[in-house]
Amino acid sequence: MVKMPPEVKETLAKQKPIPIATATKDGTPNVVFVGLLKVLDDETLMLADNYFLKTAANLSENPRISILCYDSETKRSYQIKGSAKVYKTGPQFEEMRKWVHGTNPKLPAKAAVVVKVEAVYDSMWGPSAGKLIV
Repeated sequence: MVKMPPEVKETLAKQKPIPIATATKDGTPNVVFVGLLKVLDDETLMLADNYFLKTAANLSENPRISILCYDSETKRSYQIKGSAKVYKTGPQFEEMRKWVHGTNPKLPAKAAVVVKVEAVYDSMWGPSAGKLIV
């Protein structure tokens, strides 16, 4: 795993919603906006599955995930690639439920999606577009 630089974590914290991309086992892509994402530590993110349909199906057969964030003030954008693990019980699940229900108790909080960050890329336009940061 890699450590996200502070500016990447700050950009993730500012943006709501955040687009995430998953794919089926055969590579059919799916992109959705997620409203609840938090940084657990320098190498780990957590998403809340409240209403995932295709995303949940994709993650069950292909754990690869890509997350995009953009900060309109700093004009920085990052793409994060990683592997996701879905928890429907256990400490990660309970942590997610407490977080989600603290935000909105009416949300279903069906599963915790824990993402281990494997790479961070610059996704702004210009000469550094697509370059690996970490």
